Amino acid sequence: MSDLFLDTGDAVTGRGQGTGAPHAPARELKQVPLAETMRPRHLDEVVGQRHLLGPGKPLRMAFASGHPHSMILWGPPGVGKTTLARLMAGAFGLDFIAISAVLGGVKDIRDAVERAKATQARTGLSTVVFVDEVHRFNKAQQDAFLPHVESGLFVFVGATTENPSFEVVGALLSRAAVYVLQPLSTQELGELLETARARILPDLRIEEGARRMLIELADGDARRLLNALEVVANAAQEVQRPIDAEFLRATLPATLRRFDKGGENFYDQISALHKSVRGSDPDAALYWMVRMLDGGTDPLYVARRAIRMASEDVGLADPRALQLALEAAQAYERLGSPEGELALAQAIVYLAMAPKSNAVYRAFGAVRAFVAGDGSRPVPMHLRNAPTRLMRDLGYGEGYRYAHEEQDAFAAGETYLPDGVAPQNWYQPTDRGLEQRIGERLAQLRARNERATKTDDKT
Repeated sequence: MSDLFLDTGDAVTGRGQGTGAPHAPARELKQVPLAETMRPRHLDEVVGQRHLLGPGKPLRMAFASGHPHSMILWGPPGVGKTTLARLMAGAFGLDFIAISAVLGGVKDIRDAVERAKATQARTGLSTVVFVDEVHRFNKAQQDAFLPHVESGLFVFVGATTENPSFEVVGALLSRAAVYVLQPLSTQELGELLETARARILPDLRIEEGARRMLIELADGDARRLLNALEVVANAAQEVQRPIDAEFLRATLPATLRRFDKGGENFYDQISALHKSVRGSDPDAALYWMVRMLDGGTDPLYVARRAIRMASEDVGLADPRALQLALEAAQAYERLGSPEGELALAQAIVYLAMAPKSNAVYRAFGAVRAFVAGDGSRPVPMHLRNAPTRLMRDLGYGEGYRYAHEEQDAFAAGETYLPDGVAPQNWYQPTDRGLEQRIGERLAQLRARNERATKTDDKT
């Protein structure tokens, strides 16, 4: 390792450094991976997860409460699951034990119990036990944590990339709060890249094209971004040159380099795939899909784009498109490459040939713009739930018309928007595919509403 890691921060290990730790001497960090040296030492240093860590958000409040609790952190790789577990230990001054469900077993759990008991006898405190990839533990192994979570010996933190509803036993799930972590956005990855560059090698120049390639390569994964930056930064320092797109392709390992094979911008290939599907050209859509796969793009990324296209460009003109895109993603997850790629190709061709509608996409955008510029209107009284006598006495639910008891199960003239908001026509169905029938039905219902409203006005 070169002098790349001069003047970098200390990693959080062992007992958490909740209040921060001094920078370690450079000679102690030269063998530490960049992703580890960049691990946040304070909650405010965490990049991303604002829906959990922003002011007033669940994890921010949990850290400030003074009472640690067991939790499951569910999200893709490289989004901060391990970091949050370590920061929790640091915030509450608790011992930290990490177990890998990939490599560990019952013996590791027993060792953790003995260590936690010794810590509790000495300090009176619980121990944060972090289980990475907890979904890989079988039912018996997961059950082994239960008595120690209940007794307070463990503050259990499980990390998983799989849906905990299916992969974590119910008894353990009921004793832990589940927090869903999101992939980092391109903006957040950009902030992380600049922070890392400024910290490790301020004089290193990264051209904009290379910067965008690194961010897109990371695909929401902070660890992947930092690992790639480490490789190219070390190489650039050795030859004393800036990092550009050509240098990236020559320096990164083949498994990372081929995503931009031939030098085309990754964003352009995504755009070409999307526009080919939107333009109903299956040959072009398949071509750009194969180009992306041949360039090393994660096939699941293609699957995610297909799901997006099914919602944005096909919509209710053919609701089967979304179903097929989801099934193609599941098929790839089960089969992997190359077998699963055929399911993705099938979905892409179907999307290209399906009738097109962006009516829901446009309606969603219009409603979001309306809500963003409007006040926080209360729910009308007739739409409120009234589970208690007091709420019924206050008028909750009074005057609500139960649609199933009306002609054609439709309460003509009933209003469902907040008081003061005039009837809207945000959703405008097209005359293509199934949406043509939806449009005819909607026009009939809107006409009945209008007639009922006019009748009420006359009376």
